[in-house]
Amino acid sequence: IMKVVVLFALCAYTSAHPINGQPFKICETNAFPPNQSNAVPVYTINLDLPPQERWIKLLTEKKKPMLGLIDDVRNLTISLLGEKLFSIINNNLDKIASTLPYPYNEEMAGIAKATGLPLSEVTLYNIFYEVFTFCTSIIVQDTSGNLYHGRNLDFGLLMGWDPKRHAWRVSELLKPLVVQLQWYKAGKLVYTSVNYAGYIGILTGVKKGQFTFSLDERFGFNGGYVGLLEWILFKDYKQKWISFLTREVMEEATTFKEAKTMLSQPRLLAPVYFILGGAKPGEGAIITRWRDNFHADNMGDSATDPGSWFLVETNYDQWSSPPFYDDRRTPAINCLKEGGQKNASPKLIYNVLSTKPVFNKLTTYTSLMDVNRGDLGAWLRTCEDPCWPW
Repeated sequence: IMKVVVLFALCAYTSAHPINGQPFKICETNAFPPNQSNAVPVYTINLDLPPQERWIKLLTEKKKPMLGLIDDVRNLTISLLGEKLFSIINNNLDKIASTLPYPYNEEMAGIAKATGLPLSEVTLYNIFYEVFTFCTSIIVQDTSGNLYHGRNLDFGLLMGWDPKRHAWRVSELLKPLVVQLQWYKAGKLVYTSVNYAGYIGILTGVKKGQFTFSLDERFGFNGGYVGLLEWILFKDYKQKWISFLTREVMEEATTFKEAKTMLSQPRLLAPVYFILGGAKPGEGAIITRWRDNFHADNMGDSATDPGSWFLVETNYDQWSSPPFYDDRRTPAINCLKEGGQKNASPKLIYNVLSTKPVFNKLTTYTSLMDVNRGDLGAWLRTCEDPCWPW
């Protein structure tokens, strides 16, 4: 009940703070290019190193902000899940870590050693994103058939609203941890991703000449906490952790089609949206996942659809209308249509992702991906007032 009250209170605050006299209905056109002072730092992950050594350099530099975040994660997880459910999960975190597949279990052990954190807290940090991520993802195709992919990663809803600073505490604590990772194996770049330091799964990534990827949270009763309890209580180790599956896809898949199959078939720990872009015209899909089933919305399925040159996913099923209190999809679609396919480009995507409320107080970073060039850029974001809380 308290969460609902907070949501409606924030809605009331937001509706009372329009931009230029309008309730956030203006498409941003001048946000691009992003300020390079906000570009996230780049690090290398060497997959040829033993798993326990892969994250040492990064975590040595990012230890302090990670420790600061972990303190909040524990307290806020209790407030969101409740004391009883949290106790079941917390008391089994070491067990969860020991049952995770190789090499993820050993990588977490290496992170625990590098930071001085208990392995249980490193595990909590890594499973946190299975349950609490908001996002907006966009794929566009220009008139020549080139594909571009962008996303906002929004995180921290109901996690410590600061009424004086008008900011979510966890969102602000996450920003110093945003990094761009270049994953190497046998001396060659395999793929590039945007991560929170210490988080070993993949939420955003590009594999040059093959595909681009982003992940958005999907809400459901049978959510990530249910899968966690099944993992703990019933030893259901056949289900896939979402962000470990996506890392497998980034490392193993070599085509859009192969990546799409890998994302569609396994039983998952939680429902989710996978947004996948390829390197060829028409290769774009929103894969809506239940834990055991999937539905794919593909770019250009309908030749008469005026939006067939783009795909937009926030955190709601494509066949359902988003709720009135969290409609980021409609302004994103309207601004893409206003821009038109003739202007389909990273610039258009960035401007749309900078349009409120697509851009909001939860937004930690915006990223842009060009599959054919293999480019991935990521920039920290701060939504100045007046701005939607989410």
